[in-house]
Amino acid sequence: MLRYLSAGESHGQALTAIIDGIPSGLKLSTILIDKDLKRRQGGYGRGGRQLIESDTVEIYSGVRHGKSLGSPISLKVKNKDWENWKSIMSVTPAKNDKIVTKARPGHADLPGAMKFDTSDMRDILERSSARETAIRVAVGSVAKQLLTEFGISVYSWVTVLGGVGSKFKNLPLEELFASAEASPVRCPSKSATKAMKQKIDLAKKAGDSLGGIFEVVVTGLPAGLGSHVQWDLKLDGILARALMSIQAIKGVEVGMGFDVGRSPGSKVHDEIFYSSKKHFYRSTNNAGGIEGGMTNGEPVILRAAMKPIPTLYKPLRSVDIISKKPFEASIERSDVCALPSASIIGEAVVAFEIAKVFLEKFGSDSVRELKRNFRGYQTQLKSF
Repeated sequence: MLRYLSAGESHGQALTAIIDGIPSGLKLSTILIDKDLKRRQGGYGRGGRQLIESDTVEIYSGVRHGKSLGSPISLKVKNKDWENWKSIMSVTPAKNDKIVTKARPGHADLPGAMKFDTSDMRDILERSSARETAIRVAVGSVAKQLLTEFGISVYSWVTVLGGVGSKFKNLPLEELFASAEASPVRCPSKSATKAMKQKIDLAKKAGDSLGGIFEVVVTGLPAGLGSHVQWDLKLDGILARALMSIQAIKGVEVGMGFDVGRSPGSKVHDEIFYSSKKHFYRSTNNAGGIEGGMTNGEPVILRAAMKPIPTLYKPLRSVDIISKKPFEASIERSDVCALPSASIIGEAVVAFEIAKVFLEKFGSDSVRELKRNFRGYQTQLKSF
């Protein structure tokens, strides 16, 4: 079973992860992982930390001469800002005169302090920080390299930012993705990109922040990944959980999403057709590539809504957990908008879950065996 655990704090020495279940013989490139890490750090509206960090990955086990061994793969992304936090984040006892007692609205500070019984919310905010997503992007990049071996691609782009929406022409997904990659806000539309940048500039002047919606699309998937037989095996549920696990994500849609509740059945369900060339296919994809908890052969389409960053330069009111006195929330270095970055994280978490169900379906100890099993299933589908 493909799985991973991550560890590390925002201002600690490093972020780490151990991935278990990658079959042997997979060509792994740290250059591709570093590329995704760099993509995560980009985007118009990011804050000061991006001037400090320049993330790169180090692989400590599970890979030899550029190929996976089948044993656990350990990854490490160092925090360059650690140099400024050695005393405050020291593993051994050290003087700490910077206890955090003022809870920031919209963060994990207060509920985390109550849950873990601590009066220093630094213990909470360090791990709950979105900085943790750097290692998840590294893990997702490994998963994407596995999926690429089977012609499976994961794309993302921003569709709405700060209330500014975008309309895309009916272009091939590769072209939309290329346009998104060239946009500072990861939006394929040039006119919408301009309007979104202006929106960010206005929010920055006002000391405010912005959220929005990004879309993740997965192509090349065969029918039958996921399952209908148990609630926790349904792929749409698995992917929704993964996206909701990203900091600041408050809503997820599959296909038409919430619009299915506003439309009659005749406008929702995708009719099925058959031809000798295409086999079974659908002319629409309102289901977002998933029916009954399983892929149906169409592209998987997901959208996630990100709330505005809760740390504002126009402070919100809160309460000190020790004195119980009101105050205006302090600032822990913040972005105006991190939506473009969130779309990259979305790619990563979706890629990992797709790789997981892929390996569950075609489970093997080596990539060569995995390809043999996959070819056998493709033959089965063609004969159906």
